[in-house]
Amino acid sequence: MGQVHPASMKQETRVGLGQLFLKFLVIGSVSFGGGIIAYLQRMLVDEMHWLTKDQFLAALEVSQTLPGTNSANMSVIVGDVFCGPIGAVVAFLGMTLPGAILVFVLAVGSGAGRHNPIAHAALMGVTAGAVGILAAITFRTGKEQFVHFPDVLVVAVTFVGMSFLKIPLLVLVIVLGGIAVFLHRPRQAAKATDRV
Repeated sequence: MGQVHPASMKQETRVGLGQLFLKFLVIGSVSFGGGIIAYLQRMLVDEMHWLTKDQFLAALEVSQTLPGTNSANMSVIVGDVFCGPIGAVVAFLGMTLPGAILVFVLAVGSGAGRHNPIAHAALMGVTAGAVGILAAITFRTGKEQFVHFPDVLVVAVTFVGMSFLKIPLLVLVIVLGGIAVFLHRPRQAAKATDRV
């Protein structure tokens, strides 16, 4: 898969600030947890065709390395690509406004419903749904990686290390991240091809 740097993602498509705000407002309103990346991909790549899949994955890679949530970082990157710094702010506001309002409402009403069995059951259902959405988006965005044995091995070791061995996330990121960088380092043959 070809890599696309986010700085080179400028598109021919013209996107206005209002359209940018509304699209990210919809994404922020109808998605939750890790599943928000699935909605971002569906809206930006499949429906709006604002980004190609490679461009989306490049922006996602950058957003994962920055502090903050992936979805907020993605909104800033995409907003900046289409409308500059003002677009970044507008997209960020659209993405985060629904969640901020919901958290405020839940905080106000949490005292009354804290011990309500219906509220507890609803939260358990949301948790199960979030796990399913995370699994679906993992396979959707990374299915190309699941055909290479070394990549599958890294995923399996990460899962076992976190779920069963309870290895701290920082240790896994440092060790397995280093292994992944080594596995995907530029090869001499690729460099020679680029020079031709």
